[in-house]
This record gives sequence, structure tokens and C-alpha cells, in this order.
Amino acid sequence: MKQFRLSILITILISITCNKANAYDFKAENADGVIIYYSYINDGKELEVTKDRMYGQYSGTVNIPETVTYMGHTRQVTSIGKEAFSCCYELQTVSIPNTVKIIKEMAFFDNQNLTTLTIGNSVETIENSAFYRCWNLETLVIPNSVLYVKESAFRSCNKLTTLSIGNNVKEVGSLAFESCDLRSLIIPSSITSIGDYAFKCSNLSSVISFIQEPFEIDDNTFSANTFYNATLRVPDGTIEKYKNTTGWKKFVFIDGISNGETEQCAKPVIGYNQGKLTFRCDTEGAICHSTITDNDIKSYLVNEIQLGVTYNISVYATKEGFLDSEVATATLCWIDQLPATEGFSGVSEVRANAVMIQSINGTLTVSGVTDGKEISVYSVSGQIEGSAKSRDNQANIITHLRKGDVAIIKIGDKSIKTVVQ
Repeated sequence: MKQFRLSILITILISITCNKANAYDFKAENADGVIIYYSYINDGKELEVTKDRMYGQYSGTVNIPETVTYMGHTRQVTSIGKEAFSCCYELQTVSIPNTVKIIKEMAFFDNQNLTTLTIGNSVETIENSAFYRCWNLETLVIPNSVLYVKESAFRSCNKLTTLSIGNNVKEVGSLAFESCDLRSLIIPSSITSIGDYAFKCSNLSSVISFIQEPFEIDDNTFSANTFYNATLRVPDGTIEKYKNTTGWKKFVFIDGISNGETEQCAKPVIGYNQGKLTFRCDTEGAICHSTITDNDIKSYLVNEIQLGVTYNISVYATKEGFLDSEVATATLCWIDQLPATEGFSGVSEVRANAVMIQSINGTLTVSGVTDGKEISVYSVSGQIEGSAKSRDNQANIITHLRKGDVAIIKIGDKSIKTVVQ
């Protein structure tokens, strides 16, 4: 009954939310030239991202900066405001910086084309319905900084197949991941509360819980299909506790994890050479699962457009008896007019050279570049972070950039932006 009432309420909210204008104090362009709207918070010392629907919605790629300078004063962006990006149907990629601490309710509600999301490593709270109905979001990494994932936060993210929950999450609210396509789920030991319908996902085949002292959960926390067919793996010595705890005892199949731990598949390595993508996992017998999405041109009301295609690649590895690996990501994009030839269906042939960019702990790897070409990396503020010349069609540039930062990579006279992973 509670779920039914909530569904009615959300339906009403869709109508209200998608037809009202948000107030803002000022607007400013980010490093990509995208206008972002801000409100002052914390006595004017910090900024919250908002919007003004009356003058248009966010679309395409939005990289939110860590700081904004306006009228000579620089402030940190620490909050994504209520409904700030709601109903932005053309929004595809969002990067939330490391300075943001809270993503407020319905912030990204009903963004049906959002495919790529990077959450900064300072976010502590993801509030109610923050990403509800983001239907095309496929991969989600909740950083270790997050403590609370509130009610319906990622509800109805139907294509969400890869989920990594940070090790410090304490609370997962009701319906938080309801109707998501999860295949395997790892519940960290930090969690002390799970709401009803939180993981009611029909395709879960494996649930691993590191909770040492299982607490009661509702009988509807997981779907009937999960209770009857998925294997629940728990720390050795706790199996009987789970079998005697309300909710958990509904699992038909419960196995132990030796010494409270289990081995994880190695993080895959993504390769690119002569038009072919390759995935390698050092765990013998592991299978790589990849997702590739593209940000392509749709329509513009201008007289000139810059042709270009960018592919976002994510891949993780699985093996029976192992935890799923971490998600490896890369960006594949087309630069230069020569020497390689790539075609676009229905459009005259475009000559371009494909390069792939990966980042691990601040080190950026650029593959597919002609030997001897100078490659430089800049921060969004224009400060150079490092440079190198390509060798064997690859260059590695060590930087001080952190996860979630936007890097500007200059290859010859071409500039490419990517989010550091």
C-alpha cells in the first residue's frame, strides 16, 4: 500500500516538477562554455547548482566545476539543489565535482537519456528520488564518502546493471534501487539500515553481505525471485544468524564466505589498436562485460557545427565464486583529419584519427597517437598538469588531478575533455 501511494505521489510530482521555474542568484559558463545557474548558500560562502527552466534546460555534457568566480569572488560548489537537473531530457553526461557534499531531492529526476554519471568523492548524502527514472543509466559507482542513499534515490533506473556501493554507506532507503536490472549485489559491512523494496530487482542472481550482525529487514526488501533463486553469501560463522533473522531468512540458498572475505576479479585493462577494442582481465577464466555509449550529434539551431563522435566505454569482469571486478572506463574519440578513415552512416565520409583515453589514479594514458606527438594535460583552470611525447602509439602523463576532475588533453591542435576516474 505504501508503494502504491508513493507511485501516485511521484506521478503528481512529475507534472509539478517539470513545469516550474527554479530561482537562481547568478549564472556563469563552465570551462566548456555551458551556462550553469547557481544560488548562494551557507550565508553566501558556498554555491548550490540550480536552474532556470524558463530559459532552457541542461543538455548534452555538463561538467560542474569545483569553484566559480563571480564579481571577483571565488566560492566552492558544495550542493546540487532540489530539482536542479530534473526533466532535462537531452542531458547525457554529468560530472559532479569533489567539492559537492549533498545531492538534493529530485536533483536529476526523470533524466531519461542520462547515460554517464560521475559522483565526486566528497558526496555524503544522496536524497530522495535524486536519480529516480534515469532509465538509461547503466553503470553507477557510489564513492566511499557516501553515508546515506535515501528513499527512491535510484528507483526505476531500469538499465542499471553495474552497481558499486561505497564501503561507508550506512543507510539505504526504501525503494532506493527498486526496478533496477542488477545482476549481483555487494552489501558492505557499514550498512545499518535497509528500507523496504530497496533492492526489489527481478534479475539479482547473487547477493553478498558483509554485515556481521544481520538486522531485521522487511520481507519485501528483495523480490520473490531473488529470495527463491539468488544465492546469499555471508561471512563464515554468521549463516545461522541470517537464517534466523527476519527478512534474510527468506533466502532459500545461503552460503558462507571464508574468513569473511572473498577474492575479487582483477580490474580489466582496455586496449585499442587499429580500430579494435580489446579487454583483458588477469583473473584466469574471467569474462569481461562491456558497455559502449556514444554522444552523437542530434540537432542544433546554428549555422556551423563541429563534427565529432565520442564513445564512453565501461567494462567489468566476472567469474563464478569471485566478486565482480572494479569498473574500468575509457573514452574513445576522433581527432585530426588524417591519416585514418572513419565513416558516418548517411553523411559524407569524414577522415579522422581515433584515440582512446584512460585515467587511473591521476595518470592519463592516451593510445592511438602517432609516435613523437606532444600531448599535454591541463586542468579546467588552464594550469598545465603534465606532458609527454607518444611512443609506440601511446603516452602516459602523470598528473595531480583527482577522481572526478575534468582534464583537458591537447593533442597537436586538438583539445579533448575527459573526466578523471
